Amino acid sequence: MLALFLPWLVPAEKLEFYIGGQRKKSNFSHHKILQEGNMLFDTHTHLNNDSFTDEERVALAAEIEASDVGLVMDVGFDEPSSLLAAEHANRYPWCYAVIGMHPHDSKLMDEAMLERFRQIAKSEPKVKAIGEIGLDFHYDLSPRDVQRHWFRRQIQLANELKLPIVVHSREADQEVFDILKEEGAFSDERKSWFPPRRLPTAPSEFDIMGAGGKVLSHRAVAFGDCGGDARVDIHCFSGSRELAIEYVKAGATIGVDGPLTYKNNKKTVHVVEAIPLEFLMAETDAPYLTPVPYRGKQNKSEYVEFVVRKIAEIKGISYEKAAEATYENGKNFFGI
Repeated sequence: MLALFLPWLVPAEKLEFYIGGQRKKSNFSHHKILQEGNMLFDTHTHLNNDSFTDEERVALAAEIEASDVGLVMDVGFDEPSSLLAAEHANRYPWCYAVIGMHPHDSKLMDEAMLERFRQIAKSEPKVKAIGEIGLDFHYDLSPRDVQRHWFRRQIQLANELKLPIVVHSREADQEVFDILKEEGAFSDERKSWFPPRRLPTAPSEFDIMGAGGKVLSHRAVAFGDCGGDARVDIHCFSGSRELAIEYVKAGATIGVDGPLTYKNNKKTVHVVEAIPLEFLMAETDAPYLTPVPYRGKQNKSEYVEFVVRKIAEIKGISYEKAAEATYENGKNFFGI
């Protein structure tokens, strides 16, 4: 368990949940995920964000408990946040963890840290993916060659452990796609490790219909074009419709969040129009990227509702159907 690794990775005061081989029990009752009506899954949030105090995290968890969010993925972005995500996953029944090094801080990565990630992923069953990994050529907070190296090494780790991959891509769209392909993230072998994606027996009417049932002017992805399930999530997708289609054909899943709801973001709307519902996941990236109508305020996991409502509007389906579909998509993707 994590107790094997935590002592030299976090301060002693952070070990309270593992002292004596026992974890401190959650203050919350079992979450409502099994109750009817709780069908929202925030597939990418940062309850582990270092801007929060411990008290604020407890308050945010209580808000999730009281909401219609049934599951969340707490996504690591460096070593301390990955450890905290794993701790949250063990504390809360509705929380699961993703661990890895974000490209911003990849300059801090080394093989010893990669080994610690490997051991945590192998020992903690609620660690469900490697991420948030990738390239960020917008801020360039780490040298690009360093970003590329550790992106490749973490893809290799995910392949070794047969885990899903959560990808961060900013102003590096084609290179991210190429590296994923070169490292076997879309290989037939990798796809064979995971159960086939649930697909309808016939092409979905929503592939060619937009909001209000209007036929789209462009051809959307047909299910026959989809290339299996590689369990690669392109988080906060901001690329073109054409790139999204290439990702789906390769076997990836597209994650969308608050910017989908922004008035002038037609680009992502066109992506959602074109991509089959079964290849979409709803996320918040909280505390960032707050959706309308709360844009400008701190984002929260429960605001994933507004992302799902926008997906429903674009697809011309009910909110309930979109909520159920994105919930099941997330569960299938992360193997929950």
